[in-house]
Amino acid sequence: MTTDTKPTDVVPPVAGLLLAAGGGRRLGGRPKALLEHEGRTLVERALAVLEGAGCGPLHVVVGAGAHEVRTRLAHLSCAVVHNPRWADGMGSSLRAGLASLAGTAAGAVVVLLVDQPGVGSPAVARVLAAHRAGASLVAAAYGGERGHPVLLARRHWAGAARAAEGDRGARAYLRAHADGLRLVECGDVAAPDDIDTPADLGLLAPPPPPGRNPPLAH
Repeated sequence: MTTDTKPTDVVPPVAGLLLAAGGGRRLGGRPKALLEHEGRTLVERALAVLEGAGCGPLHVVVGAGAHEVRTRLAHLSCAVVHNPRWADGMGSSLRAGLASLAGTAAGAVVVLLVDQPGVGSPAVARVLAAHRAGASLVAAAYGGERGHPVLLARRHWAGAARAAEGDRGARAYLRAHADGLRLVECGDVAAPDDIDTPADLGLLAPPPPPGRNPPLAH
């Protein structure tokens, strides 16, 4: 007696790529990855966000303060990719990160920025859901405006890498492929604010206790 069996469909994993190489020039040279928020560094927090949403394998691109960042990540399961050209901007980090994923089985990648503490796993999960529903190019949106995280199916990696220059990252590639880009509104679960200047460091402060108003600015 024989039994017909069908092979189980294997869904390629979706990798998580964290861009964490920035030197914080406008923050006085403080690497953004090492800023602390709620008891841990931003690089540790962001990797937890990707993992919590179901991304894997996890790759993180480092540059400024690379030795200390590696030390902070020694207890985590992730691949650390050094970008010696990190000062050239985000584009070089995206290229380095995509190149590091070439030998993995990932069918897509979610790209997250280390300096957006208001973006958590719920936003990443929404972007992942759009991909699993069939979209090959996805970006979170905030009030209809494109932001991060961004998902690139594997067939987009080479083109995105070629278009990544300066601080633009995947921006030029997404603009050129706007017709195929799925925007997923995340403004109700995340905030896209970047930490670029000393004034932005307030984003890392803990929220006021319930029932108490924050102190007035003088």
